[in-house]
Amino acid sequence: MSAITVFKRYEKKYLMDEAVMNRLLPVIMEHMEADRFCADGSTYSICNLYFDTDGFDVIRESLSKPFYKEKLRMRSYGLPQSPEDRVFLEMKKKINRLVTKRRVSLTLKEAVDFMISREYPAEASYMTLQVLKEIDYYLSCKKVSPSMRIEYDRLAFFDREDSGFRVTFDKNLTFLKDPKGFDDKDRGRQLMPDDFRLMEVKVSEAMPLWFTELLSKEEVYTSSFSKYGVAYKSYLKEEVLEDSETINILSRI
Repeated sequence: MSAITVFKRYEKKYLMDEAVMNRLLPVIMEHMEADRFCADGSTYSICNLYFDTDGFDVIRESLSKPFYKEKLRMRSYGLPQSPEDRVFLEMKKKINRLVTKRRVSLTLKEAVDFMISREYPAEASYMTLQVLKEIDYYLSCKKVSPSMRIEYDRLAFFDREDSGFRVTFDKNLTFLKDPKGFDDKDRGRQLMPDDFRLMEVKVSEAMPLWFTELLSKEEVYTSSFSKYGVAYKSYLKEEVLEDSETINILSRI
């Protein structure tokens, strides 16, 4: 059983087209190293399974921009091919602008057994149990189930000087409502045009000067973009827009 991984950082997001990304990349590669899964500019696939109530209370609360919010998801790097493949259960919280994430690595079978019946793994470290107890408490307070599956392909870089600074580019974002876990091979609907990229910047403190100068030079500005939030709003617009209550919801987010 792997030890838990804890993240505590600030996150900023930027929407751009592929041409802008291609102007940023040469400078980024002067200062940063590509993720080991991104050799020669290749990307790796991420699949997130989000858990929510039947009425999407979690994401609706999140979109209201409260001071504190949290969400639970299951993450896989690529679609699991067997019950023994590793996945992550993650509690992601945001307090004002600070993002914290506590996650634990389990086999897919262990993760599913825990989500369905609160069955703890037979062998687990102390820290793993602490995160699972936190998730257990969350599940006791919220009746959630798989609500949305979001997939994308990622290109990632790490700063050579500051391990807390990371830059990623995501493309091919798709979402699938009411997924059957990871078993459904349908990637669902597209969230962004083919030539768009979502750049995410993760930083523990301040961004390096060279990077802020690069963003200023290329006139790249932050965007408010939640993958799950955009997927939820896309679902509302495409599926139930004629409903008067839905129209009222859309007017508030």
